[in-house]
Amino acid sequence: MYAKRNYGFFMTLNWSKKPLLIGLLYASIIFTVFYVLKIRFYLPWQPLGLIGIAVAFYLGFKNNSSYDRTWEARKIWGSMVNNSRTFGAAVVSFVQGSREAEIKKELLYRHIAWLIALSYQMRLSRPWEHTKERIKKLYFANVCENYEKSLHTELHHFLSEEELTSLSKYSNMATQILRNQSKRLQELRDAKLYEDFRHMEFHHLIQTFYEDQGKSERIKNFPFPRQYASTAYWLTIVFCVFVPFGLLEIFNPTMGWMYWLGPVISAIIIWVFFLMEKIGDYSENPFEGTYNDVPITAIARGIEIDLREMIDDTDIPKPTEAVDGFLM
Repeated sequence: MYAKRNYGFFMTLNWSKKPLLIGLLYASIIFTVFYVLKIRFYLPWQPLGLIGIAVAFYLGFKNNSSYDRTWEARKIWGSMVNNSRTFGAAVVSFVQGSREAEIKKELLYRHIAWLIALSYQMRLSRPWEHTKERIKKLYFANVCENYEKSLHTELHHFLSEEELTSLSKYSNMATQILRNQSKRLQELRDAKLYEDFRHMEFHHLIQTFYEDQGKSERIKNFPFPRQYASTAYWLTIVFCVFVPFGLLEIFNPTMGWMYWLGPVISAIIIWVFFLMEKIGDYSENPFEGTYNDVPITAIARGIEIDLREMIDDTDIPKPTEAVDGFLM
Protein backbone atom coordinates (compact mmCIF):
# COMPACT_ATOMS: atom_id res chain seq x y z
CA MET A 1 0.00 0.00 0.00
CA TYR A 2 1.30 3.43 -0.90
CA ALA A 3 1.25 5.46 2.30
CA LYS A 4 1.83 8.98 0.96
CA ARG A 5 -0.83 11.39 -0.26
CA ASN A 6 -0.31 11.00 -4.01
CA TYR A 7 1.71 9.04 -6.49
CA GLY A 8 4.10 11.47 -8.15
CA PHE A 9 3.60 12.02 -11.87
CA PHE A 10 7.08 10.83 -12.77
CA MET A 11 6.66 7.87 -10.44
CA THR A 12 3.48 6.92 -12.31
CA LEU A 13 5.19 7.55 -15.63
CA ASN A 14 8.15 5.37 -14.71
CA TRP A 15 5.83 2.55 -13.64
CA SER A 16 3.93 2.66 -16.94
CA LYS A 17 6.52 3.98 -19.40
CA LYS A 18 6.74 0.81 -21.50
CA PRO A 19 3.44 1.27 -23.43
CA LEU A 20 4.22 4.98 -23.85
CA LEU A 21 7.62 4.32 -25.42
CA ILE A 22 6.40 1.42 -27.56
CA GLY A 23 3.39 3.48 -28.65
CA LEU A 24 5.62 6.42 -29.60
CA LEU A 25 7.95 4.18 -31.59
CA TYR A 26 5.09 2.39 -33.33
CA ALA A 27 3.23 5.59 -34.23
CA SER A 28 6.44 7.27 -35.42
CA ILE A 29 7.14 4.39 -37.79
CA ILE A 30 3.59 4.60 -39.19
CA PHE A 31 3.71 8.36 -39.66
CA THR A 32 7.23 8.26 -41.17
CA VAL A 33 6.33 5.54 -43.68
CA PHE A 34 3.21 7.40 -44.75
CA TYR A 35 5.15 10.65 -45.05
CA VAL A 36 8.02 9.17 -47.10
CA LEU A 37 5.83 7.07 -49.40
CA LYS A 38 3.19 9.81 -49.62
CA ILE A 39 0.42 7.36 -48.77
CA ARG A 40 -2.94 8.97 -48.18
CA PHE A 41 -4.66 6.04 -46.48
CA TYR A 42 -6.32 6.52 -43.12
CA LEU A 43 -9.14 5.12 -41.01
CA PRO A 44 -12.11 7.32 -40.12
CA TRP A 45 -11.82 8.44 -36.51
CA GLN A 46 -15.55 8.12 -35.74
CA PRO A 47 -15.73 4.28 -35.72
CA LEU A 48 -12.38 4.14 -33.90
CA GLY A 49 -13.79 6.52 -31.32
CA LEU A 50 -16.74 4.20 -30.77
CA ILE A 51 -14.36 1.28 -30.27
CA GLY A 52 -12.36 3.38 -27.82
CA ILE A 53 -15.50 4.17 -25.83
CA ALA A 54 -16.42 0.49 -25.69
CA VAL A 55 -12.91 -0.44 -24.54
CA ALA A 56 -12.98 2.30 -21.91
CA PHE A 57 -16.28 0.99 -20.54
CA TYR A 58 -14.87 -2.52 -20.41
CA LEU A 59 -11.73 -1.33 -18.64
CA GLY A 60 -13.93 0.51 -16.17
CA PHE A 61 -15.81 -2.71 -15.42
CA LYS A 62 -12.55 -4.58 -14.93
CA ASN A 63 -11.08 -1.89 -12.66
CA ASN A 64 -14.22 -1.74 -10.51
CA SER A 65 -14.18 -5.51 -10.10
CA SER A 66 -10.47 -5.49 -9.27
CA TYR A 67 -10.96 -2.72 -6.71
CA ASP A 68 -13.75 -4.74 -5.11
CA ARG A 69 -11.29 -7.59 -4.51
CA THR A 70 -8.78 -5.25 -2.87
CA TRP A 71 -11.41 -3.51 -0.75
CA GLU A 72 -12.92 -6.81 0.35
CA ALA A 73 -9.47 -8.01 1.42
CA ARG A 74 -9.00 -4.85 3.47
CA LYS A 75 -12.39 -5.34 5.15
CA ILE A 76 -11.50 -8.94 5.99
CA TRP A 77 -8.29 -7.93 7.70
CA GLY A 78 -10.08 -5.06 9.41
CA SER A 79 -12.45 -7.68 10.83
CA MET A 80 -9.43 -9.61 12.07
CA VAL A 81 -8.28 -6.51 13.95
CA ASN A 82 -11.64 -6.13 15.70
CA ASN A 83 -12.05 -9.82 16.48
CA SER A 84 -8.45 -10.13 17.71
CA ARG A 85 -8.91 -7.25 20.14
CA THR A 86 -12.12 -8.86 21.37
CA PHE A 87 -10.28 -12.15 21.82
CA GLY A 88 -7.51 -10.40 23.74
CA ALA A 89 -9.98 -8.67 26.03
CA ALA A 90 -11.80 -11.99 26.61
CA VAL A 91 -8.57 -13.77 27.50
CA VAL A 92 -7.57 -11.06 29.95
CA SER A 93 -11.03 -10.99 31.56
CA PHE A 94 -12.11 -14.64 31.48
CA VAL A 95 -8.99 -16.61 32.39
CA GLN A 96 -8.48 -16.90 36.13
CA GLY A 97 -6.41 -19.07 38.43
CA SER A 98 -2.97 -19.45 39.94
CA ARG A 99 -1.23 -19.55 36.53
CA GLU A 100 -3.42 -17.00 34.79
CA ALA A 101 -0.56 -14.71 33.68
CA GLU A 102 1.28 -17.59 32.04
CA ILE A 103 -1.88 -18.93 30.37
CA LYS A 104 -2.96 -15.51 29.10
CA LYS A 105 0.43 -15.03 27.51
CA GLU A 106 0.31 -18.50 25.94
CA LEU A 107 -3.12 -17.91 24.38
CA LEU A 108 -2.32 -14.46 23.04
CA TYR A 109 1.06 -15.55 21.73
CA ARG A 110 -0.56 -18.45 19.89
CA HIS A 111 -3.02 -16.02 18.32
CA ILE A 112 -0.17 -13.79 17.18
CA ALA A 113 1.50 -16.88 15.70
CA TRP A 114 -1.69 -17.57 13.74
CA LEU A 115 -1.65 -14.05 12.29
CA ILE A 116 2.00 -14.35 11.28
CA ALA A 117 1.49 -17.77 9.69
CA LEU A 118 -1.55 -16.54 7.77
CA SER A 119 0.25 -13.43 6.50
CA TYR A 120 3.12 -15.61 5.29
CA GLN A 121 0.73 -17.97 3.52
CA MET A 122 -0.97 -15.03 1.82
CA ARG A 123 2.41 -14.04 0.32
CA LEU A 124 3.06 -17.39 -1.35
CA SER A 125 3.24 -17.16 -5.13
CA ARG A 126 0.43 -18.05 -7.49
CA PRO A 127 0.86 -18.51 -11.27
CA TRP A 128 -1.36 -15.53 -12.09
CA GLU A 129 0.39 -13.05 -9.79
CA HIS A 130 3.04 -10.43 -10.63
CA THR A 131 5.88 -12.19 -8.84
CA LYS A 132 8.63 -10.33 -10.72
CA GLU A 133 7.29 -6.94 -9.63
CA ARG A 134 7.51 -7.49 -5.89
CA ILE A 135 9.09 -4.67 -3.92
CA LYS A 136 12.57 -6.05 -3.33
CA LYS A 137 13.54 -3.69 -0.53
CA LEU A 138 10.84 -4.84 1.85
CA TYR A 139 11.14 -7.77 4.21
CA PHE A 140 8.28 -9.86 2.88
CA ALA A 141 9.60 -9.84 -0.69
CA ASN A 142 11.55 -13.02 0.04
CA VAL A 143 8.82 -14.76 2.02
CA CYS A 144 7.91 -17.09 -0.84
CA GLU A 145 11.47 -18.17 -1.46
CA ASN A 146 12.28 -18.73 2.25
CA TYR A 147 8.83 -19.62 3.52
CA GLU A 148 9.63 -22.42 5.95
CA LYS A 149 12.87 -21.00 7.33
CA SER A 150 11.56 -17.45 7.76
CA LEU A 151 8.26 -18.56 9.26
CA HIS A 152 9.98 -20.87 11.75
CA THR A 153 12.19 -18.00 12.85
CA GLU A 154 9.16 -15.75 13.38
CA LEU A 155 7.01 -18.31 15.17
CA HIS A 156 9.86 -19.38 17.43
CA HIS A 157 9.16 -16.28 19.55
CA PHE A 158 5.52 -17.22 20.14
CA LEU A 159 5.22 -21.02 20.18
CA SER A 160 7.03 -23.74 22.06
CA GLU A 161 9.55 -25.78 20.11
CA GLU A 162 7.42 -28.88 20.59
CA GLU A 163 4.31 -27.26 19.13
CA LEU A 164 6.27 -25.67 16.33
CA THR A 165 7.79 -29.00 15.35
CA SER A 166 4.38 -30.68 15.31
CA LEU A 167 3.04 -27.94 13.02
CA SER A 168 5.81 -28.24 10.44
CA LYS A 169 4.26 -31.31 8.79
CA TYR A 170 1.05 -29.51 7.82
CA SER A 171 0.47 -27.68 4.53
CA ASN A 172 -1.81 -25.07 6.12
CA MET A 173 -0.08 -24.13 9.35
CA ALA A 174 -2.47 -21.29 10.19
CA THR A 175 -5.42 -23.68 10.25
CA GLN A 176 -3.62 -26.05 12.59
CA ILE A 177 -2.59 -23.25 14.96
CA LEU A 178 -6.26 -22.34 15.41
CA ARG A 179 -7.03 -26.03 15.97
CA ASN A 180 -4.41 -26.14 18.72
CA GLN A 181 -5.87 -22.98 20.19
CA SER A 182 -9.32 -24.54 20.27
CA LYS A 183 -8.01 -27.70 21.95
CA ARG A 184 -6.14 -25.65 24.53
CA LEU A 185 -9.25 -23.61 25.34
CA GLN A 186 -11.15 -26.88 25.91
CA GLU A 187 -8.42 -28.09 28.24
CA LEU A 188 -8.69 -24.87 30.23
CA ARG A 189 -12.47 -25.28 30.43
CA ASP A 190 -12.03 -28.86 31.66
CA ALA A 191 -9.66 -27.50 34.30
CA LYS A 192 -12.50 -25.12 35.34
CA LEU A 193 -10.60 -21.91 34.66
CA TYR A 194 -13.88 -20.52 33.28
CA GLU A 195 -17.46 -21.73 32.84
CA ASP A 196 -19.35 -22.96 29.75
CA PHE A 197 -20.73 -19.56 28.75
CA ARG A 198 -17.29 -18.02 28.50
CA HIS A 199 -15.99 -21.10 26.72
CA MET A 200 -18.71 -20.71 24.08
CA GLU A 201 -17.67 -17.11 23.61
CA PHE A 202 -14.11 -18.27 22.97
CA HIS A 203 -15.38 -20.88 20.51
CA HIS A 204 -17.38 -18.24 18.65
CA LEU A 205 -14.26 -16.09 18.29
CA ILE A 206 -12.30 -19.08 16.93
CA GLN A 207 -15.11 -19.49 14.40
CA THR A 208 -14.78 -15.86 13.28
CA PHE A 209 -11.02 -16.33 12.84
CA TYR A 210 -11.61 -19.36 10.63
CA GLU A 211 -14.13 -17.37 8.62
CA ASP A 212 -11.72 -14.48 8.11
CA GLN A 213 -8.96 -16.88 7.12
CA GLY A 214 -11.25 -18.65 4.64
CA LYS A 215 -12.31 -15.35 3.08
CA SER A 216 -8.67 -14.34 2.64
CA GLU A 217 -7.84 -17.71 1.09
CA ARG A 218 -10.78 -17.33 -1.29
CA ILE A 219 -9.33 -14.12 -2.71
CA LYS A 220 -5.78 -15.51 -2.70
CA ASN A 221 -6.55 -18.83 -4.37
CA PHE A 222 -9.22 -17.76 -6.86
CA PRO A 223 -7.88 -15.37 -9.50
CA PHE A 224 -9.84 -12.63 -11.15
CA PRO A 225 -11.58 -14.55 -13.98
CA ARG A 226 -9.04 -14.71 -16.77
CA GLN A 227 -11.63 -14.32 -19.53
CA TYR A 228 -12.37 -10.82 -18.25
CA ALA A 229 -8.75 -9.90 -17.60
CA SER A 230 -7.48 -11.27 -20.93
CA THR A 231 -10.29 -9.74 -22.98
CA ALA A 232 -9.58 -6.29 -21.54
CA TYR A 233 -5.91 -6.64 -22.42
CA TRP A 234 -6.48 -7.80 -26.01
CA LEU A 235 -9.20 -5.24 -26.70
CA THR A 236 -6.82 -2.52 -25.53
CA ILE A 237 -4.15 -3.78 -27.91
CA VAL A 238 -6.59 -3.94 -30.85
CA PHE A 239 -7.76 -0.39 -30.26
CA CYS A 240 -4.25 0.99 -29.78
CA VAL A 241 -2.99 -0.65 -32.99
CA PHE A 242 -5.48 1.40 -35.00
CA VAL A 243 -5.01 4.70 -33.14
CA PRO A 244 -2.21 6.08 -35.43
CA PHE A 245 -4.23 5.21 -38.56
CA GLY A 246 -7.18 7.16 -37.19
CA LEU A 247 -5.05 10.20 -36.39
CA LEU A 248 -3.73 10.23 -39.96
CA GLU A 249 -7.14 11.64 -40.87
CA ILE A 250 -6.48 14.61 -38.59
CA PHE A 251 -2.74 15.10 -39.12
CA ASN A 252 -1.53 15.26 -42.72
CA PRO A 253 1.77 16.35 -44.34
CA THR A 254 0.29 19.68 -45.49
CA MET A 255 0.23 20.78 -41.85
CA GLY A 256 4.01 21.12 -41.80
CA TRP A 257 5.72 20.50 -38.48
CA MET A 258 2.37 19.89 -36.77
CA TYR A 259 2.15 16.63 -38.70
CA TRP A 260 4.75 15.20 -36.31
CA LEU A 261 2.52 15.85 -33.34
CA GLY A 262 0.53 12.85 -34.58
CA PRO A 263 2.92 10.22 -33.14
CA VAL A 264 3.05 12.06 -29.81
CA ILE A 265 -0.74 12.25 -29.52
CA SER A 266 -1.00 8.60 -30.56
CA ALA A 267 1.51 7.59 -27.86
CA ILE A 268 -0.39 9.53 -25.19
CA ILE A 269 -3.70 7.88 -26.14
CA ILE A 270 -2.06 4.45 -26.13
CA TRP A 271 -0.43 5.19 -22.76
CA VAL A 272 -3.72 6.30 -21.17
CA PHE A 273 -5.55 3.12 -22.20
CA PHE A 274 -2.74 0.80 -21.14
CA LEU A 275 -2.37 2.71 -17.87
CA MET A 276 -6.04 2.07 -17.08
CA GLU A 277 -5.63 -1.59 -17.98
CA LYS A 278 -2.50 -1.91 -15.87
CA ILE A 279 -4.10 -0.31 -12.80
CA GLY A 280 -6.86 -2.91 -12.89
CA ASP A 281 -4.38 -5.69 -13.55
CA TYR A 282 -2.29 -4.79 -10.48
CA SER A 283 -5.35 -4.45 -8.23
CA GLU A 284 -6.60 -7.99 -8.81
CA ASN A 285 -4.34 -9.71 -6.24
CA PRO A 286 -4.17 -7.80 -2.94
CA PHE A 287 -1.72 -10.23 -1.29
CA GLU A 288 0.97 -10.67 -3.96
CA GLY A 289 3.62 -8.37 -2.47
CA THR A 290 3.53 -5.52 -4.99
CA TYR A 291 2.86 -1.79 -4.71
CA ASN A 292 -0.92 -1.95 -4.21
CA ASP A 293 -1.16 -4.73 -1.62
CA VAL A 294 -3.33 -4.67 1.47
CA PRO A 295 -0.76 -4.04 4.25
CA ILE A 296 -1.30 -7.33 6.07
CA THR A 297 2.21 -7.37 7.57
CA ALA A 298 1.60 -3.97 9.17
CA ILE A 299 -1.91 -5.00 10.29
CA ALA A 300 -0.57 -8.18 11.92
CA ARG A 301 2.11 -6.15 13.70
CA GLY A 302 -0.51 -3.69 14.95
CA ILE A 303 -2.60 -6.53 16.39
CA GLU A 304 0.51 -8.00 18.04
CA ILE A 305 1.22 -4.69 19.74
CA ASP A 306 -2.35 -4.36 21.01
CA LEU A 307 -2.48 -7.89 22.41
CA ARG A 308 0.91 -7.77 24.10
CA GLU A 309 0.11 -4.42 25.69
CA MET A 310 -3.04 -5.99 27.17
CA ILE A 311 -0.87 -8.27 29.31
CA ASP A 312 1.83 -5.66 29.97
CA ASP A 313 4.37 -7.68 28.00
CA THR A 314 7.99 -6.54 27.54
CA ASP A 315 10.06 -5.92 24.40
CA ILE A 316 7.00 -4.95 22.40
CA PRO A 317 8.00 -4.08 18.81
CA LYS A 318 7.33 -0.77 17.11
CA PRO A 319 4.65 -0.45 14.41
CA THR A 320 5.79 -1.35 10.92
CA GLU A 321 7.03 1.74 9.09
CA ALA A 322 6.67 2.53 5.43
CA VAL A 323 9.74 1.99 3.23
CA ASP A 324 10.04 4.52 0.39
CA GLY A 325 6.39 5.34 0.95
CA PHE A 326 5.17 1.71 0.80
CA LEU A 327 3.60 -0.14 3.70
CA MET A 328 3.04 -3.88 3.55
